[in-house]
Amino acid sequence: MKKLFSFLTTRYAIWVLAFLALVIAPAATLYFMVDLRERVWTYLGYGYLPVGVWLAAFVASLIFARQSFRDHPHYWVGSALFVMAVLGGLSFFYQEFGALDEVGMSGSWGSYFGGYPLLFGLPKVLGLLLLLAVVFLYRWHVTGSEAGTASIARYIGVGLLSVGRWIAALPGLLWEKVKGISGKGEESAQEATGRVSKMLESEELQVPQQAEIASVNGASFDDGKTASEWKLPSLDLLENGAVKSAPQETLSEMATCIESTMADYGVEVSVTDIKTGPRIIRFGLVPGRIKKNRDTKAADEKSSVDLGRVKVQSIVSREADLALALKTSSLRIQPQVPGEGFVGLEVPNPNPSIVPLKSVVTAPEFQKIVKHGGLPIALGQDTGGEPVVANLLSLPHLLIAGSTGSGKSVCINSVVMSLLLSNRPDRLRMLMVDPKRVELTPFNGIPHLYSPVIVDPDEVLDVLAALLREMFRRYKLMEDIGVRNIVGYNQRSKEQMPYALLIIDELADLMMTSGFEVEQSLVRLAQLGRATGIHLILCTQRPSVKVVTGLLKANVPGRIAFAVASQVDSRVILDGSGADKLLGKGDMLYLSAQSPTSQRIQGTFVSDSEFESVIDFWKEQKGPPLPDMPLREPDEDEEDMREPLEDDLLEKARELCDKYQHVSPAMLQRRLQIGYTRAMQLLELLEEEGVVAAGDPGKSRPVVKTPS
Repeated sequence: MKKLFSFLTTRYAIWVLAFLALVIAPAATLYFMVDLRERVWTYLGYGYLPVGVWLAAFVASLIFARQSFRDHPHYWVGSALFVMAVLGGLSFFYQEFGALDEVGMSGSWGSYFGGYPLLFGLPKVLGLLLLLAVVFLYRWHVTGSEAGTASIARYIGVGLLSVGRWIAALPGLLWEKVKGISGKGEESAQEATGRVSKMLESEELQVPQQAEIASVNGASFDDGKTASEWKLPSLDLLENGAVKSAPQETLSEMATCIESTMADYGVEVSVTDIKTGPRIIRFGLVPGRIKKNRDTKAADEKSSVDLGRVKVQSIVSREADLALALKTSSLRIQPQVPGEGFVGLEVPNPNPSIVPLKSVVTAPEFQKIVKHGGLPIALGQDTGGEPVVANLLSLPHLLIAGSTGSGKSVCINSVVMSLLLSNRPDRLRMLMVDPKRVELTPFNGIPHLYSPVIVDPDEVLDVLAALLREMFRRYKLMEDIGVRNIVGYNQRSKEQMPYALLIIDELADLMMTSGFEVEQSLVRLAQLGRATGIHLILCTQRPSVKVVTGLLKANVPGRIAFAVASQVDSRVILDGSGADKLLGKGDMLYLSAQSPTSQRIQGTFVSDSEFESVIDFWKEQKGPPLPDMPLREPDEDEEDMREPLEDDLLEKARELCDKYQHVSPAMLQRRLQIGYTRAMQLLELLEEEGVVAAGDPGKSRPVVKTPS
């Protein structure tokens, strides 16, 4: 069947069919000229209307939309079954006189699909309608190795089973709907809805500690059934933003301008896809054919030679010409749009609009992540206006970079707000570092924080060391139970382990003060933190190679790039250009391990009133006490510092000093397999003995402060 469709949609097949039609048409006309109306009336009756409409649509699609036969074959099969069912239904009615008094109102052909008596005709019509439901409710395609009678029977069987389940659930839904209208049975209606949802999602894996999907008209993501005294904030605290769209006349003019401009330079393209986003309009450019005129023998006759398709590079090279024609200074061309067969041209929207946080939070994609127990992040809307969300558990770490005024701080607020709307403090705890003292300090007072926002860069090393100790403690707990990650631990343990999130607003300030120690600690957390539920969000407005190092980039796959000053900064963040051509004010490029190419997104906007409402909600709520994490070394470590060292360790340290010119605490930790406190005490003793000079430039602080 597929080969037949492929043959019928070729150019040669259409010419053959046209030739046969010209040959057969005269003979058919002579045959049907004898009472043509009476013959059609006898064969089809009133059924000539649906049959004629179907044939006209088939011929029109065969000429103008041949691709529809390959993309949507079930539409044609289903419409043919519907026409047959209509003919069968008309055959149950008769006229008192005329040619249709014996065969029914659909003629002799209709009697094959229905007919008299009803005992045999009605099952035929019902069977056609059932097949129609199978075709549309369960789209099956038989291709390649799936061909065969057994495979077709299996697909039909699954389709019939799906239709049967739907029919079986329909009376209950209708009955509960009637009871709901009468004002009774509200509780039973909720049970029926939950039963149907459970039936449809019976094959999906459920993760522990999951929250139910919040309805769009509901108050929050809180289902009221989770065993927690903490309550989630209402979605009514968020505001609805106004939606703007570019006029259709403007889009048509821009598309015509693009085609004419490219044609002026000898590049034939056609605009086949236009998607309007909040800040960007994306035009899909399909490369045309290169044709060259060739003179023939006759003086007045010319023919053209097809030299192939237009090269994509010739379209990309005309970026400056298109910007001049469209009267804009910012254009971006995607040589290949993922999943599409055209070149993407992104042009600034003449009527830009903001993306409110509520429009993304209430999207089904966001609610699905909430339902399955993830950590959803509302990023914004893509160039087509579709919401874009990410799951922090699958990222698992995120790097945000952009120049001043590009929207980086608003993005951080949107990320934190997304997490506060969907996670209780007994499920998600946070640590925030804000050297600038103004961006994250308004979050002080919410119960999700382990401690107030850290603003002193000198305290960051202690915070990172505390987070490393917490990571190793969690690994010890998981080792005792025999699980591999935090999800398995929460399944088996009565005491639930919350996720931990570290947010650093300005990484460049920390790298200037203690670059090596901060980098090594963050890399260690990024490498081992995912299994224990520890995630990182790092932000910087100076994306240089000294701040965003190669080792850090290798362990942080999720990246968001806002507008930057140069192409060099863009390559540091995304390993490619593009961020230097962004518009600013929330216009970003998002790159993750799941997507090989960057995705352009307009970030969400959080107003001051929304921000204050959610923060005040969490500050005013009083819940049960939460487990704390000490940010200083335990007293046991201080006691370990006073313990006398063994003579053999001191002797080995002397040997290392004789062998190497510079000895650091990190070297002693690696060589002697000891902890940080022991290594520092060894260095102090060596300085007292004169083996190591005080203030030796080779002596560096340790990578991390971990207990021995």
